[in-house]
Amino acid sequence: MKKTILYTSTLALALIFAGCAAENPVSSGNGNGNGNTSNSSSSTTTSSSAATSTTTEKVPEFKVSVEDAIQAYQEVHPDTDITTIELDSSLGNYFYKVEGVDDEKEYEVTIDAQTKEVTKQKEEALDADEQKGVKRQEDKLDLSDLLSVEEAAKIATDEAKSGQATDWDLDKEMNVTYWDVQVKDGNKETNVKLDAKTGEVLEVELDD
Repeated sequence: MKKTILYTSTLALALIFAGCAAENPVSSGNGNGNGNTSNSSSSTTTSSSAATSTTTEKVPEFKVSVEDAIQAYQEVHPDTDITTIELDSSLGNYFYKVEGVDDEKEYEVTIDAQTKEVTKQKEEALDADEQKGVKRQEDKLDLSDLLSVEEAAKIATDEAKSGQATDWDLDKEMNVTYWDVQVKDGNKETNVKLDAKTGEVLEVELDD
């Protein structure tokens, strides 16, 4: 689709300029011909720049960073390991949901992304096959040197070409801690999975 659009646009521009050249041949005695050519080029450049500037919306910023959210969780449950972090909105307000485990229980803490207020907590016992450190060892995240939420959003929106990042999940697979960022552009949704330390794009999934 992208290649076809690019080819069509190039062909159309070539035909337009060919037509202009035929109607207004450039000569040393025709100053108007030179002026028309300049205006056409300027108009095309302006139109192209305007189209480019609207393809990607502003990357959102939050007063509470992912490191702040981790700290807030660890203040409540200091002797646990974090297994997932989500950042998404509820009724227009963004919240971090941080989950973690110890050897016997799993915990969930919800943190306001603007005020750092802990708004909700819950805990429950792990299944028997997850206890004694099994789930803790399998699912704990490597939280060192993480890309920020804003950095992950910038990489994801660049990969999606247009739209705005709306949801972030920090998770782990095959011993790789990754950000899964959802980018929305109208009805189009793109999920971009990237290495949470290096920013390398691991997977892109498009849902029209």
